[in-house]
Amino acid sequence: MFPILEKTELSSTVSKFVIGAPHIARKRQPGNFIMLRLDETGERIPLTIVDGDAGRGTITLIVQAIGKTTKALCRKRKGDVITDVVGPLGNPTPLEYHGNVACVGGGVGTAELLPIARGLKELGNRLGTIIGARTKDLVILEGEMSGISDWLYVTTDDGSCGRKGFVTDQLKELLEGGGIDAVYAIGPLPMMKAVSHLTKHFGVKTYVSLNAIMVDGTGMCGGCRVTVGGEMKFACVDGPEFNGHDVDFDELMMRNRTYADMESAADVPLHVRQDAILSNKKI
Repeated sequence: MFPILEKTELSSTVSKFVIGAPHIARKRQPGNFIMLRLDETGERIPLTIVDGDAGRGTITLIVQAIGKTTKALCRKRKGDVITDVVGPLGNPTPLEYHGNVACVGGGVGTAELLPIARGLKELGNRLGTIIGARTKDLVILEGEMSGISDWLYVTTDDGSCGRKGFVTDQLKELLEGGGIDAVYAIGPLPMMKAVSHLTKHFGVKTYVSLNAIMVDGTGMCGGCRVTVGGEMKFACVDGPEFNGHDVDFDELMMRNRTYADMESAADVPLHVRQDAILSNKKI
């Protein structure tokens, strides 16, 4: 069992958890993720390790309540326990000295970007960080990102915080100004696709972290297949970071929608699903 030692609500749908997991805390590196199962009958979901404290034996996760399992997790409280937390999994993010780096985070992807940005800063890079969300209430970790960035830009779709527009609007200005040597982008697939398309035009190296469907996180199930540079890769063991210019985002987005109806149905109470089946109605 893995105890929840701390819980902080960052927004109405996003929560931060500090979980006791000493073996993972000692080995985790930026970019690693864990597979989590709430109970013995629950599904396994991948979550990026946002932070860790080897001394305390803890890891930090930031979770957005979207599907059945993430909503159930966000209802957990301090003192509750989680049945399974397996990791660290995946390859560490390829961190190196580039010079001037643009770090781009969209939505809860900002949480996954935080340890990567810290690692890049520790290597001496100068960071221009862009974080975006649909609205002000969904902007997270602004203070933490500001503390490690040389420049911080905030964008929201509705203009309720920072610049109105998309992260790519701000990124385009930075690229047009010149001097950006690399880009690290994490967020929704359409956002990472748009970032990669933009940076390819400017010839700037770009890393993206792919949030593909995963079942076991060890390459056994094959559910996280992605096409990168015309070759089949597994996001869990070959990634999760890849060269954004080589990723077939259209194929990945289509595959990620494969189980959308089932995911929606799983979030409906059992008695409602049973009634729908009996009455031959669509949920």
